[in-house]
Amino acid sequence: MKFVKKTDLIILAVAVVLCVAAWFTYQTIAGKKAAKAEIFYKSELVETVDLTAGVDKHFSIEQNRNVVFHVFKDGSICFEESNCPDKICIHAGRLHTIGESAACLPNGIVMKIVAKDQRSSDDLDAVIG
Repeated sequence: MKFVKKTDLIILAVAVVLCVAAWFTYQTIAGKKAAKAEIFYKSELVETVDLTAGVDKHFSIEQNRNVVFHVFKDGSICFEESNCPDKICIHAGRLHTIGESAACLPNGIVMKIVAKDQRSSDDLDAVIG
């Protein structure tokens, strides 16, 4: 008895091609826009960082000095240090594309990458994947 049919493989191949095309389209559209990072502490916006400035710096927010962020010259940002037990926020890596986000839930900090200019109804609400 066959578990995989020829039509199953064709459907799978079409789905993969569509996913790759959608990812590439998103990267070319959203990846080229100027971005900024918004840092929230317990659902309150506490810091906005311009990612197009071309500076390399480390900083933390007043509400929690134990969490350190790193902004890179290439326009990306990451959690560099945290006193949380699991360090998932640090393992999220560098964020640079509009729609990406990372969170340090034990410390109540969320970081989102948004468009630098005014938001519009065409902007993405979330990116999954």
